[in-house]
Order: sequence, then structure tokens, then C-alpha cells
Amino acid sequence: MSGLKIGVVGAGIGGLCTAIALHRAGHQVVVYEQAKALMRVGADINLTPNAVRALDGLGVGAEIRGFAARPTHRISRMWDTGEETSRLEMADTAERKYGAPQLTIHRADLLSVLVGALPAEQVRFAARTESVRQRGDGVEILFKDGGGEQVDLLVGADGIHSVVRRALHGDEHPRFTGVVAFRAVVPVERVAHVPDIQAFTKWWGPDPASQIVTFPLNQGRDIFIFATTAQDSWHEESWTGAGDVEELRSHYTDFHPDARALLDACDEVLKTALYERDPLPFWSEGGITLLGDACHPMMPFMAQGAGQAIEDAVVLARHLEGATRSSMAQALLDYQDARLARTSEIQIGSRGNQWLKDGGSADWLYGYDAWSV
Repeated sequence: MSGLKIGVVGAGIGGLCTAIALHRAGHQVVVYEQAKALMRVGADINLTPNAVRALDGLGVGAEIRGFAARPTHRISRMWDTGEETSRLEMADTAERKYGAPQLTIHRADLLSVLVGALPAEQVRFAARTESVRQRGDGVEILFKDGGGEQVDLLVGADGIHSVVRRALHGDEHPRFTGVVAFRAVVPVERVAHVPDIQAFTKWWGPDPASQIVTFPLNQGRDIFIFATTAQDSWHEESWTGAGDVEELRSHYTDFHPDARALLDACDEVLKTALYERDPLPFWSEGGITLLGDACHPMMPFMAQGAGQAIEDAVVLARHLEGATRSSMAQALLDYQDARLARTSEIQIGSRGNQWLKDGGSADWLYGYDAWSV
């Protein structure tokens, strides 16, 4: 084992998975996270079989299953008639076909499992990265509090506003997509009369910006509701804030009664602006590389934001296994080449929001194995 000193900026899903994988590969890894602690905030996560199989290889799959729900199917229904346009069996069928089931889980529960899989000293909180720069003898990280750190290799897993991305591509900004999302969680008893309530169900709206998605949480005790609609602009300081339940319902008055029943069960909602970037021409340069939303932020319509970050983490660690300071730059380029085309395709596909609307195969997406590709 080479024992490279590797810094990971960002203790999100991708950053923590990267640290676990690199630690298992024998490297010295430290994650730098700007928050003072991991709080129970954020969205609920849909882990499709490609992501669960990658997590299983990291040794955390069994613990994650203890928190997660296991959707029975992935179903598409039309917004007005309720007609099913596609139905994929998940659960045991997905496990037999893809080697892992689909799991749905709160982001905070997933992060808790991932943090617990690392030695405590490998995650440093309240370490906000201000800038990074490459030097002849490594990569220097400068923190907002005035401190600094030097590593052999730096992984930017710091999200859509990535400081590490800026070091490679200059100052740029994500763009508002013209779509906002409403999120709510309701007890399953309130919507138990809705057919297939333990499935992942997508209600396709009259235009690509309009949809309602539901899936089970907390081992099926709750139902997560995610609804999107077009909005001309976004002027709030925060991307996420309290929403208005009546406003939510007003956007879907013409939807099928089963879909409206889901929204009628909501007491409160959060409202979020959706932002994106275009695929990048490159992710890696010298001793710096990018991962997850730092290099391929995407719309949620294929449910692959977290999944692609997890895949990145595994493939990156595989390329860095046995790497030395003299070989790591090429290893990072090889990682980029292995991942860029797939994630770009999913970015563009998520933007178009047509995947599986009228059926088709999910094999190319769900059947990907980051441990053997």
C-alpha cells in the first residue's frame, strides 16, 4: 500500500464514501467538513441498486438496511388518467437481477452510518475550505480560520458550490433551472388507501417540469412526497425554506384523485429551488480531482445524484489502489475517463426528464457495478 496522504473536502455522501474506500485501500485520509457537526437536515435519498451494491462493497450495506425502506416496484403513472406506463419489480427481483435492492432512506441516517464507518480522527468538522492551490510538493488547503494543511492528493466532494472545482475551472455559478420542488413526509396511515403506496411511484405531469414522486421511508412507516413545478425565477437567499401547503396543492388541481390525495395528507412542506451545471470537460489536474455534485450536479428526475457520487467514490479508490505520488496524476485521469461519459449521460438524461416514462430497460443504469466495471 502506498499510504498517500489524501484530503477530501466535504463530508457529504460522496466524500464519506470516498474516505471509507480510500481508507480500506491503505491511504491516510482526512475529510474536511465546514459544518460543526452533521445535523438531521436534508432530503430523503433514493438508493437504486447500482448505489446499494457499491455501498455493500464498502461494508455498510447491512447497517443501512436497518434504517431503510425497500420499495416493491418502480412505477410510472400519468398525471390525469392514472394509467400505468411502466412497472419494474424491485425488492427481491432487483436483488436477483442486479445484485442489490432499491433502498430509500433519510439522508441523515445514511450519513450517520458512513461517519460511523470511519475512525473519528478522519473527519474534521468546522474546517471550512477557503481556497486550494497546487504546489510542487503537493496540494495546499487554506481554511477560513487561517489554518492550512498540505496533502499529496485532494478530492473535491464539496457540492455544487465547490471551492475545489473553482480551483480547476475558475469562478462560475450554477444556474436556476426554472423548476422548484416541494418535499414532505407523512405517516403511511394517512395515504394507505393510495394504490402501491410502498412502491416508488412517479406521476408524470403535463410537462417535463411537473411531477409527483412518492416512496416509503423508515422501513415503510412514512411516505416521502416530492413534487416539482415550473417557476420563472428564484429570489430567496436560501435554496430551501418553508413552503405553503396550499400553494403546493394549487399546482396539481387537475391531477388524478390518487395523486391529489397524497398532497391532501401534507401538513407542512419545504420548498427548494433546483440548480444545475453543464457536464465538465475534465475533472482532474495534477493532484486534484472532483467527485459527485462538485463535477456533475444533476436534476433529481433519474434519482441518481447520490448514486453517481457513490459510484465515483468506489471507482476513484480502485484507480488509486497501489498508487504512488509519481503515478497518482495518471490514476486520477484514468478515474475521470472511466466516469465522465456515464455521469454526463445521466446529467443530460435527468435534465430531459423522459427516462422510463413509457417503459424501457433500466439495466444500463441499475446493472452498473462500480466494483468490477
